[in-house]
Amino acid sequence: MKARRRLVLDTNTLISGVLLSDSVPGQVVRKAITEDLILLSEDSLYELADVLSRKKFDRYLCLEDREEFVQLVLRVAEMVPIVTAVHECRDESDNRILEVAVNGNAALILSGDQDLLMLNPFRGIPVLKPGDYMREAHDTDDTPRASEELE
Repeated sequence: MKARRRLVLDTNTLISGVLLSDSVPGQVVRKAITEDLILLSEDSLYELADVLSRKKFDRYLCLEDREEFVQLVLRVAEMVPIVTAVHECRDESDNRILEVAVNGNAALILSGDQDLLMLNPFRGIPVLKPGDYMREAHDTDDTPRASEELE
């Protein structure tokens, strides 16, 4: 069994993952929950709960299901205390994601946010788009490819 990687998923990836479960972010969230370890801070958990409580998301998923998702994430995630502040991103709110990554010794940051992606790698931590994480996971899969099976 391979080691669980320590991941930081930005709020938009988590929200897209729960609201659009068949989307790439949906696949990412499922994979992160089952195969890796999601890192959160109090601030990032609060932001997730706050944004998911907005009425505009009712058309995608009922409030009860969104609250259940927040509880699931809380159960499976590791809460990271923020000791070292980060002020290196143009968008101040994105610094919260970077703080979780730095303080939690993350292996990867997953985000579609250009302000975060342009920092790749951030202090040695790769910043990947959710689709790249899925492709990377597929590329490193130990399952033999059809071409390998013919050899």
